Amino acid sequence: MYVHDDFFTAWMEKLSKKLNEMGKDLKSLVNTNEVFDKDEKPLDNQDLCQLLHVSHRTLQRYRSDGSLPFHKRGQKIYYKLSDVRNFVYKTGDPWDKKEFEEKMTARNGE
Repeated sequence: MYVHDDFFTAWMEKLSKKLNEMGKDLKSLVNTNEVFDKDEKPLDNQDLCQLLHVSHRTLQRYRSDGSLPFHKRGQKIYYKLSDVRNFVYKTGDPWDKKEFEEKMTARNGE
């Protein structure tokens, strides 16, 4: 099979442009300090399970009943720190605000 040089060049430019766009998207996810405010940093399921001492299933229940806002990127679920803080402050769980803030301070100091 023969591919004309002009067609190949145009195709490679298109591919290069798309890869550059994907690279910028990935870079913005890695450099969350530049993208998100302090209270908007994303937490994933694992982060939140460890922070709240709950299971993945419990987080799923919170998402399903609408009590914990979330964002989905592809197959991965993220939570804004400000939404988690609001959730913790509203719930009647045995969590106390001081313990939550201490954990967040320790986490941000790492």
